[in-house]
Amino acid sequence: MTPSLISTLDASHFYTRWVNAEAGRQKKVSALAQLSLTHTPFASLLQNETDVGMPLPRGMRRLRNLIVCTLIERDLTGHADLEEVVSTMTAFADFAVGTHLTHLMGEMVALHGMPTGKESGLPQALIILGMGKLGGGELNVSSDIDLIFVYPEDGDTLVDSPAQRPLSNHEFFIRLGKKLIAAISDITEDGFTFRVDMALRPNGASGSLVASLNMVETYLVIQGREWERYAWCKARAMTGNSDDIAALEDISRPFVFRRYLDFSTIDAMRLMHRQIRGEVSRQEMLHPERNNNVKLGRGGIREIEFLAQVFQLIRGGREHDLRDRSTRKTLHTLVEKNLLKEEVVEQLLEAYDFLRNLEHRLQYLDDAQTHTLPVSDSERLLIAQAMGFGAVETLLSELEKRRALVAAQFDAIFSDKQDKSSARGDDAAALCGLSDRDSVEAIESTLTSLGFSDVTENARRLASCWQSGRIQHLPEISRNRFTALINVALPIIGGLPESHSNAESTSHRNTLGRLLDFLETIARRAAYLALLTEYPVTLLRVIRMIGASDWAAKFLTLHPILLDELLDNRSLNTDLDWPQFAQDCRRQMDAVAGDTERQLDLLRELHHAQLFRLLAQDLEGKLSVEVLSDHLSLLADIMVDTTIQSVWMSFPNRHREVPKFAVIAYGKLGGKELSYASDLDVVFLYEDDDQDAPALYAKLAQRFITWMTSHTSAGILFDIDIALRPDGASGLVVSTFATFEKYQRNSAWLWEHQALTRARFCSGDADIGERFEALRVDVLRQVRDPIKLEQEVRAMRQKMRDANRNRSDLFDLKHDEGGMIDIEFLVQFLILRHAALHPRLTDDIGNIALLKLCGELGLIDAPLATDTANAYRLYRKLQHQRRLQGDERARVSCDWVIAEIPVVKKLLASVYSAG
Repeated sequence: MTPSLISTLDASHFYTRWVNAEAGRQKKVSALAQLSLTHTPFASLLQNETDVGMPLPRGMRRLRNLIVCTLIERDLTGHADLEEVVSTMTAFADFAVGTHLTHLMGEMVALHGMPTGKESGLPQALIILGMGKLGGGELNVSSDIDLIFVYPEDGDTLVDSPAQRPLSNHEFFIRLGKKLIAAISDITEDGFTFRVDMALRPNGASGSLVASLNMVETYLVIQGREWERYAWCKARAMTGNSDDIAALEDISRPFVFRRYLDFSTIDAMRLMHRQIRGEVSRQEMLHPERNNNVKLGRGGIREIEFLAQVFQLIRGGREHDLRDRSTRKTLHTLVEKNLLKEEVVEQLLEAYDFLRNLEHRLQYLDDAQTHTLPVSDSERLLIAQAMGFGAVETLLSELEKRRALVAAQFDAIFSDKQDKSSARGDDAAALCGLSDRDSVEAIESTLTSLGFSDVTENARRLASCWQSGRIQHLPEISRNRFTALINVALPIIGGLPESHSNAESTSHRNTLGRLLDFLETIARRAAYLALLTEYPVTLLRVIRMIGASDWAAKFLTLHPILLDELLDNRSLNTDLDWPQFAQDCRRQMDAVAGDTERQLDLLRELHHAQLFRLLAQDLEGKLSVEVLSDHLSLLADIMVDTTIQSVWMSFPNRHREVPKFAVIAYGKLGGKELSYASDLDVVFLYEDDDQDAPALYAKLAQRFITWMTSHTSAGILFDIDIALRPDGASGLVVSTFATFEKYQRNSAWLWEHQALTRARFCSGDADIGERFEALRVDVLRQVRDPIKLEQEVRAMRQKMRDANRNRSDLFDLKHDEGGMIDIEFLVQFLILRHAALHPRLTDDIGNIALLKLCGELGLIDAPLATDTANAYRLYRKLQHQRRLQGDERARVSCDWVIAEIPVVKKLLASVYSAG
């Protein structure tokens, strides 16, 4: 902070009066101001300020004035920053409240006995919650302190003397609370320690001064209002027993932080802000000279606080990092979470510091709880000079810059999108004024004007949706939002191009039907309707996504929490940082260790969010099928590894911190060719001589499967297939490496060696992974009888073809002759046939690269190998597109692959006939 251009005596009338009222005070301030007050020993200073026989309240007031004057001195001379000022005042408030409470509690117990819980029989201690800036650790120098008094249990005081008069716990703590407020806030010749505001307690001024935990819980569940979530977000226990504080937090946390993304918060906070601004405007009209309220005025401190807290209330239920009570720390976290741009937050923080420093200089003047620039020109000049400016005009100009910046950011989040969309004069949107009262004929007319095809069917579907019980029984605000969203969506859908190719199928009927299915599903969760209303661009992205893919529509309908991922183009289009994601998974899982239900949901939320980002990039055409599969496989690896670690750490009887356990991936995961809904083929290995190892690792494998496959409120993670383990369904779930090696060398079927061509170490102990890879290569490089090898491979291929007969006129990309499985079996045959002489064939590089490698090595015709690799790439692309449209079987018109099928058959004939 820039040092003041005037002396402390000139900048603060309060400072001048106080230091001049008693000899030696200036010397005390000067001595104390030599050092930072961040870790001030208040108890020692209180003892120094308290003369013999002096009551505690008087000593505390004298200490308070010394602390405030020292802060004024350090701040105005540039030796203290904002952090020191607010942290010192917060720490002093904690000290003052705690010291007075201890003193008064002793007096009350002496008179009435110890309050005791009726159910627990334990002594009761008062929990004092600091709210607002006190709770957030950002208290002003002349702020009041917002408090709430809570006691654990009802009951009566336990007396141990006839002189004591018993009271109910409720009456005891009411009397204690009143004494505490008086001790801190009564104005005496020494002033006050803090003004106290109790208006935030349950039921406000009309409610009881103190409340039991049961009373608080009942109130928050039944009567708690939206603005109280905002207040309780900063609630911090200043006193009380740790168990009682934890119980109170368990009560308040679900009230403040919803488990789902709560975008209805924006509307509630917008209304609250509107009321605050209305009151400020009324005061400014009554007293025009009192403008420039740096706290409540437009672009003021409160708007920055609202900006930070709206993200907390929306997302704090899912992201624990957003539960910090400090406005400044929360703003930093928003950058880390990619919720606000770094440059925006830097500007907001600079504006926040400027406004808070200005607020302090306003309060330094007369130790008044003011946030408004003074009326007189002379005092305005003092404030300007205390801020380091030579003229009032310069101060006002710099103030306006910050306020304009804050207001712009505030409006970007809190402006009413519904009002804007209805007032923009968009021709297409103007055609849409439909409601649930309109007839099918009226809806048909509107859809026709918007360019819809299948008008009759679409109109009936929309009318049916509107009249359904699910929509009709919604609260009025949700029905209105639902209707508004439909009217915004229809012109967008009508403007979409239609496609009916074999690879893609997009129509107005499909898109509207999918959107209505989606909206009907989420309609009962008002927060989701609020999100789409607050962020129209998200609705646009939803429509484009579900129009392009039936699979995407079903996935989003199952997991509407992923709407959050569509808010910001940056998060959708940013390159994925997998190492960072792996660290985030580990950190977030550790944060909820011990809560298995939450860990299961968290795994799914983390996986689905990344899957959805890949889906969005895929539908935008930014990912090839190969790159997408690489990403999906790496994502699965991370989820497997995170799950294994978390399950292991949940075992209280584990004999080592890091398990000697490995997960081996087979099939699509092993070949890094995973698709969106693929299951995971895995085998579990361990190498541990501990006597408890077999049972414990079997439990780890079973628990891993349970964690992966369980259906929770957040859905499923993966289906797991362990059929490729030694001896298949009759074998053990987990094997020692030695057992696995012996099986592969002596007992495995040829098809199990085929499977090894697409196997790799996925997660766990790296030493086991290295040993597995060495074994895999050694087994694949065995010399085999070529004739017998070809017979067995072709026989197995025929079994698969017989089991998947295609009786349609379409070409089955996977199973038909000349299709994908033929190519995959051919590659596996070539590896098993030639790896003994060509070690490079054992590299896990995928079928396309392996085909080209075989051509380069002269094992097959090189041009034919390239053409077959290109055919395989096309097959995978077409298969992917069909799956995105929700088709279970990937079948296309033969015309789409008319050039590829003969190429594959030609290569098959050339290879097998040469065998």
